[in-house]
Amino acid sequence: MATLLYRLGRGALRRRRLVVALWLVVLVAAGLAAATLRGPTASNFTMPGTESQRALDLLAEQFPAASGATGTIAVKAPADGQLGTPQGQAVVQELVQQASTLPGVVGAVNPFQVGAVTPNGRYALVQVQFAAGGDDVTDAQRIAYEQVGAAAKAQGWQVAPGGEVLGGEPEIGSTEALGVLVAAIVLIITFGSLVAAGMTMLNALIGVGAGMAGLFALSGVVQLTSTAPILALMLGLAVGIDYSLFITSRHRQNLLDGLSPEEAVGRAVGTAGSAVVFAGATVVIALAGLAVVDIPFLTVMGLAAAGTVTVAVLVAITLQPALLGFAGRRVLPRRLRAVGTDGTSATDGTPGTGADGTDRPATTEDQSAFGFRWARLVTRFRVPVILVGLLGLGLLALPTPDMRLALPDASTAAVGSPARVSNDLITEGFGPGFTGRLAVVVAGDNPQATSAAVPQVTALLQRTENVLAVAPPQLSPDGRTALLGVVPKTGPTDEATGTLVHDIRGAVGGIRDADVLLTGVTAIGIDVSEKLSDALPVYLLLVVGLSVLLLMLVFRSLLVPVKAALGFLLTVAATFGITVAVFQQGHLADLVGLDTPGPLISFLPILLIGILFGLAMDYEVFLVSRMREDFVHGETARQATISGMGHGARVVTAAALIMISVFGGFVFLEDPVIKSMGFALAVGVAIDAFVVRMTIVPAVMSLLGDRAWWLPRWLNRALPNVDIEGEGLRARLDERTPTHV
Repeated sequence: MATLLYRLGRGALRRRRLVVALWLVVLVAAGLAAATLRGPTASNFTMPGTESQRALDLLAEQFPAASGATGTIAVKAPADGQLGTPQGQAVVQELVQQASTLPGVVGAVNPFQVGAVTPNGRYALVQVQFAAGGDDVTDAQRIAYEQVGAAAKAQGWQVAPGGEVLGGEPEIGSTEALGVLVAAIVLIITFGSLVAAGMTMLNALIGVGAGMAGLFALSGVVQLTSTAPILALMLGLAVGIDYSLFITSRHRQNLLDGLSPEEAVGRAVGTAGSAVVFAGATVVIALAGLAVVDIPFLTVMGLAAAGTVTVAVLVAITLQPALLGFAGRRVLPRRLRAVGTDGTSATDGTPGTGADGTDRPATTEDQSAFGFRWARLVTRFRVPVILVGLLGLGLLALPTPDMRLALPDASTAAVGSPARVSNDLITEGFGPGFTGRLAVVVAGDNPQATSAAVPQVTALLQRTENVLAVAPPQLSPDGRTALLGVVPKTGPTDEATGTLVHDIRGAVGGIRDADVLLTGVTAIGIDVSEKLSDALPVYLLLVVGLSVLLLMLVFRSLLVPVKAALGFLLTVAATFGITVAVFQQGHLADLVGLDTPGPLISFLPILLIGILFGLAMDYEVFLVSRMREDFVHGETARQATISGMGHGARVVTAAALIMISVFGGFVFLEDPVIKSMGFALAVGVAIDAFVVRMTIVPAVMSLLGDRAWWLPRWLNRALPNVDIEGEGLRARLDERTPTHV
């Protein structure tokens, strides 16, 4: 692979104008396609095969008038008892009339007719039924709904429309741009050159632009959840900058080694580019592997992010060499641009290889750099370092067993948002159960069977613990389907509500003459969370097994892959623990702008595992590949560990800081789902890069010594040679004289 990429890099530089032109054409074409073909994103999370989804499908088929989205308008009078006065009733009646005539609304229910008024006569709920589902409600219809009650508000009443129809896509603004700005600063400090930093950033942004435009172009035929584009943007930016950083860093050292720009680019793409391709492939495989859990919206999210990562890899190994060709020696700091131009290496004249994308060979100054000093310290005190590292990560992971998963509800929405205002007003007047009502669908073969089953179901529901009220049934026009509303005593994400869902299903399971199914937004959320929880161990096992296999191919070792997999598990456990402590338990929540702690979004753990796996393998490859290379070339295991860390520390530190800053920029968004994703990814990268890969890994490697690189001969013969480190390329290039400027 290294030889193929070497040729690709040289070819891209020689035909740099054509390469840049082609990528610009791709970018423009994808942008035009996105502008013309873009479709709406979805905010609902369907789960085929679950009881709640079967109930919704049944309603859509037999009772379409009740299958659309519902809205709830919370009303609060200026004083107690005012709803019982003629003037108060007139205000509510006008509100109901206004809501019922909104575009897309089937009808609105007068709260006095169904008893949706509090005993103190101050709060009321107006139910609004839309014809279309929540994702099919237009922006115009949603805006009109949110503006209901202007006249009542002018008289001092509080009117807060809420329900399923509220939502929309999270907005991307200036806050996350701060992460990109920090990444740019890190690049400038790392390279000491505005040209190198700017070109690396430009390369990544072009890749992100092309990837995101292609994703939105496909959204017209593939339904995306509202969080899928945000996740794709996060990953595309982070890996795009990092991959370009690795190749540019290697190219710069090749120039200092006295190579011509064309040869320097070829070797950079052949060595560091090989590691980029491998690292990108692991991320793509992990994300695409989300399809094995058979959850449609999660599959789409994984494939969307995998697509942007793929584009980032292609841009790094094609467009980046072309841009480096335009830059020439200007990618170096001014004081170093003249070094090596006479054919003399900046170090000892020996061109370096190695997949870590870092400076080699080391000069005396290099040997005193922080990376070398840190490596010597870690290897000298390896046993205490390992024990302290394990103890520290273990303590961080302590909250993990308390992790609770749920789909987001209005109680955790941003304070002041329409959904949150409505939720708080309903909770204030009626209790938390009214914000997460359940729906029971009773469907018989004929009207008589349904009519006979409804009283039985109602009686069973009323006797179920934690049920506050059961609404009268609504019947379909043919009388075969009935819909009963159930109000729990507890909120949608409360553990007791989850227990209630199972209790209801168990209680009505004995009804013989009709199908009885439980659904509603709360029930759907519980079903999704439980299915994701069941899939999590399977996916974790798949990812860990994959990591062992892939790293066995790269490092020709048994213990190194096992060590890497165990380190990944430590990263995941500690990241889960910190995220639970902040977002669920509320510790230091103010620092991330979290208004209301609550359960973690259902798909966060499984998504986090997939993404962190790929990123962890990045750092493992870039650090340990250099250790193996030096060990193979005669250094002792301890010397090889120090050398690999010393050469890799600077660029891996920069790469990790860039990822942390990009992910961290999304923490400042108001959307709690995106906020938690950005936080967890930033924390996970920080733990994996600085604690696991740069501290525990070298300590363990020095402790294992030569045994770290042991592999049975039969297995070594059976495994294909992927040549990530460029050994074949180095042997080929050693046969000819390096080309100097």
